[in-house]
Amino acid sequence: MTSADYAAYIAGLPRVLVGAAVLLRDAEGRVLLVEPNYREGWALPGGTVESDAGETPRQGAHRETLEEIGLDLPVGRLLAVDWVPGTGRPPIVAYLYDGGVLREEQFKAIRLQEEELLSWRLVPRDELGELLNGALGRRVAEALDVVARDAGAVELESGYRVG
Repeated sequence: MTSADYAAYIAGLPRVLVGAAVLLRDAEGRVLLVEPNYREGWALPGGTVESDAGETPRQGAHRETLEEIGLDLPVGRLLAVDWVPGTGRPPIVAYLYDGGVLREEQFKAIRLQEEELLSWRLVPRDELGELLNGALGRRVAEALDVVARDAGAVELESGYRVG
């Protein structure tokens, strides 16, 4: 195979987006959600991994957390990987990492990325389904179960456990 053939082969491969986020909680177990200004619903701090620049999902989760809420936090263990088929966009592989339990002074230090976010709030588990749409809501619930059981990461498809 020539280098031109290889380049054509690579260009013809399906495109997959990669996202990464962190699950941050307070001492009461409430989850930190952010409100994007570019779409409906709430989200976790995170976003698209810049894989063209060589960024890994873990690095993307760290960068996005720093950019979106202004906190330079270590990214903890992997909680979930979720394959979400595309509808009008390529499929997404979403990585969700444990951001841990934040202290009160860390919440006071949050500085939102005003270009993308309107607000943030702490949400009890039983209210997450009202604010997080579809696969994201299921992904967060599965990740909270992983944390509660101190279990290994889960593999998901559209937020539903597989395997």
